[in-house]
Amino acid sequence: MKIIKNILGRVFLVYALIIFAITMLVVFIPIWIISLLPEPARAKALHPVFRLWMGVYMPLVFCPVIRKGKKNFKKGEHYVVVINHNSLADIPVSSPWIPGPNKTLAKVEISKIPLFGVIYKTGSILLDRKKENSRRESVNKMHETLNQGIHLCLYPEGTRNKTSEPMQPFFDGAFVTAIKSQKAIIPGVIFNTGAILPHNKKLWARPMPIPIHFLEPIPTNGLTLNDVTALKDQVHKIMEAHYVANRKN
Repeated sequence: MKIIKNILGRVFLVYALIIFAITMLVVFIPIWIISLLPEPARAKALHPVFRLWMGVYMPLVFCPVIRKGKKNFKKGEHYVVVINHNSLADIPVSSPWIPGPNKTLAKVEISKIPLFGVIYKTGSILLDRKKENSRRESVNKMHETLNQGIHLCLYPEGTRNKTSEPMQPFFDGAFVTAIKSQKAIIPGVIFNTGAILPHNKKLWARPMPIPIHFLEPIPTNGLTLNDVTALKDQVHKIMEAHYVANRKN
């Protein structure tokens, strides 16, 4: 039975990658054209394309996305959306299902992949962690993004959670940005992606529905940088409790 499961998992992964490549080629030219636009027009034109792409792709690979909490995004407001990070499957789920244009902070290395790199960097704020000036530029671009009326989508754990804990400790960056910009934080909690692409199995995947829950906004009005740790701990506690209460073991 274990051998059959391993074979089926590898077959499914190959199928998912083939469908991804095919659908990527379909949207590549529209996204390339959109990449030539200035911001915020680029983000506003890109989001519906991403949503359409993933809205087709995810059901085709038998991983339908089930979104809850759209009502927590108030019209005319723009948020720092913080999301837990369990696998590479989090990325195509989170950004397209955030209501409205958004950008995420992304590693510059992936932008060098042929074709996909164009798509990747069009919707991202690129960060080269080896260069200090890149970090400063990314901070400035995050504030500029919020000022342009675009949500930020950030993963405060920094890397994929490969521990046995529901969530890793959070880094400060997302919360510093939210406080400096005085923008509310919306916690987003994704389920099942760690089971779809488990970190301890190579070249293996399985199909599952992917719920993503957007929780009530947490205001930052009046907070200062002295409140970063308390805010970070508050958001972590809320997200972890929601994850534990709603996950299916």
